[in-house]
Amino acid sequence: MARPDVSKYQTFEQITGRLDSIVDQVRDKDVSLERSLDLFDEAIALGSKAVELVDATDFSPEEEAQMAERAERDAEAATAEVPVSEAAGEEGPASDADAGND
Repeated sequence: MARPDVSKYQTFEQITGRLDSIVDQVRDKDVSLERSLDLFDEAIALGSKAVELVDATDFSPEEEAQMAERAERDAEAATAEVPVSEAAGEEGPASDADAGND
């Protein structure tokens, strides 16, 4: 399969706008599996394009510090959303199937 042409998307705003559109289309129950896979391939190509944009961008030290702080806050928020029992790997209450195995 040929790689989708994403050359017309030159900015993060354009890429994220198209990705949002792809998400909306894939969520539509009337979209065929084949079309969904084509959209998935396009989303992968767009992601690669975004990575290329990041790699080609020269950030100032202030911008790098801001991004590091934001990434740290996001990581802290993500771990705060996981219940302690799941984060620690503890098992939940026994299931009904386990209850009669004594």
